[in-house]
Amino acid sequence: MVLPVGNDRTPLSWLDDVAEQRRAAGLRRELRPRTPAPAAIDLASNDYLGLVRHPEVIDGATAALRRWGAGATGSRLVTGTTTEHELLERELAEFVGAESGLVFSSGYTANLGVVTALSGKGSVVISDAGSHASLVDACRLSRARVEVAPHGDRDRLREALATRTEERALVLTDSVFSADGDLAPLREMHRLCREHGAVLIVDEAHGIGVRGDGGRGLVHELGLAGEPDLVVTATLSKSLASQGGVVLGAEKVRAHLIDAARTFIFDTGLAPAAVGAARAALGVLRREPERATAVLERARDLARMTGVDAPESAVVSVVLGDAQRAFDAAQACRERGLHVGCFRPPSVPEGTSRLRLTARATITPDELATIEAILAEILAGAPA
Repeated sequence: MVLPVGNDRTPLSWLDDVAEQRRAAGLRRELRPRTPAPAAIDLASNDYLGLVRHPEVIDGATAALRRWGAGATGSRLVTGTTTEHELLERELAEFVGAESGLVFSSGYTANLGVVTALSGKGSVVISDAGSHASLVDACRLSRARVEVAPHGDRDRLREALATRTEERALVLTDSVFSADGDLAPLREMHRLCREHGAVLIVDEAHGIGVRGDGGRGLVHELGLAGEPDLVVTATLSKSLASQGGVVLGAEKVRAHLIDAARTFIFDTGLAPAAVGAARAALGVLRREPERATAVLERARDLARMTGVDAPESAVVSVVLGDAQRAFDAAQACRERGLHVGCFRPPSVPEGTSRLRLTARATITPDELATIEAILAEILAGAPA
C-alpha cells in the first residue's frame, strides 16, 4: 500500500502513539546494563542464594565451557545433548524427589513445552490468575479450552473441574507467586485434581532453593514429591545462579516431552557452561542447606524494615499504588545505592504498583543497616 501524498503516517506510526500513552501512564521500560562489579546493594535480582559469583559455580561453568565449547551446537535431539545435561537432569530429579527430569533452554520454554505437550484439542487447562506469564502464554498456545480461576480460589477450581466435559484436564499454578511472594494452596489443589482426574503442573521457579528441606521446593515440603499426577517445572536462573529450565516428573512424561514438546524439539539445547554452573550451584546448596534458611531470615528482616507482613518466600512486596510513585521510589533508591525491583502494570493489576524486594542469603549485617536507612527515607516520602 502506498501512503497518500502529504501523509506522514507509516505502517508503524502506531508505535509512537502507544509509546506516548505508556510514557504518560508511567509505564515505559528501559534497559539498564549493570557493571561487572555493581556498586549498589542488590535487592532486585533473583540470585536468592548468592551463588552467581561463587567460585565453585564459576569453575563449574568454565570447566564445562572448556570441555564442550561455547554453544550446544544444535537441538537436544541432534547434537545439543551432552553427558553434562543428563547428569544435571538426574541430579535435579533426585534433589526434588521426582522420577526424572528434562532440561530446556529456559524456564519459559519449559512451561510452554510441558503445557502444550500435555494438553491440546479436547482438553481443558485451568490456570490461577496469578500464574507467571510463561504459563499464561502456554495456555494461549495449548489449543485447549482455557479457564482462568481467581487467584487462590479453590471453590472456583473445584467447580471448573467438576463441570468440565473434556476427558483431560491440566491445572496450572506457581508454587510461590512472583509478585506478592505468597504460596499456592498446593495440598488442596492436588486433592481436587486427584478427585477429578486432572494433572497439576506447579512452577517452582521461586520455590526451589527457598522452601522445603534444604531448598527442595514447596512441593517437596508438602509431601507431594513424586506424585504421579503432579509435574514440577523450575528455572535454573534464580537459586541455581545460571540459566535454563527443567521439567520434573514421571519418566513417561519425560519421554512424551522428548517426542512432542516443540520448545524442546526445535530449540537449541542449553549451553554447556550454563549446565555446568547449575550443577555446581546445586552441589553448593546440597552441602550448605542453611542458605535456604538464610533467605527467609533476610526476607523477614526486609519485611520488618518496610512495615509489611512477614513473607513466606524470598519476595517482599511493598505496594505503593500509583505506577509513577513506585517508579520514582525505585529511582530514588537507586540513586542512594540500593537496587530494588519496580513492578507496574501489566506485571501487576492497576493501582497495585510496588517495590519488589528480593532477599539474598548473603546480605551482610552492614548491608542490612544501609538498606534500612535508605528504605526509611524513601518510603517516608512515598507512603502506601
